[in-house]
Amino acid sequence: MATGLESLTETAGASEAAAFVDRFAAAWASSEVERLLALLTDDIVLRQPALPDTHGKAAAREAFTRLFRAFPDLHAIVHRWAARGDVVFIEFTLAATFGGRELSWPAVDRFLLREGLAAERVNYFDTRRFLIEILKRPRGWRRLATSGLRPTLS
Repeated sequence: MATGLESLTETAGASEAAAFVDRFAAAWASSEVERLLALLTDDIVLRQPALPDTHGKAAAREAFTRLFRAFPDLHAIVHRWAARGDVVFIEFTLAATFGGRELSWPAVDRFLLREGLAAERVNYFDTRRFLIEILKRPRGWRRLATSGLRPTLS
């Protein structure tokens, strides 16, 4: 199982899920786009609030690059996870410096795994709280505007 992380598993593929969670935690701790891409299938679908869906690994590379341009020190701390069949849920906190101050927010990712890689990821977090914190930090607006990251309010 994932070292140091609480987990709940109900699957014969628990070791595959645990290995995926370990790689997820290490990739987000490193803040490296290539390590995040190594978790994904070529035909990955990424869904997240406030941003358009992303289809394919090339588009995922562009999306992660924009994200790290806006939040260069973005990293995640994994708290717990659960797996059942080919589905893995990971609860974590994302954190970065924005506008000269730390910005952090809790999130959950739901992954559909295929051969140990994510074929689909749906991210859940409180967009309202996140956007309010962004608006309270005008020093970071220029970086966000020039990152190419385009949050939507719908």
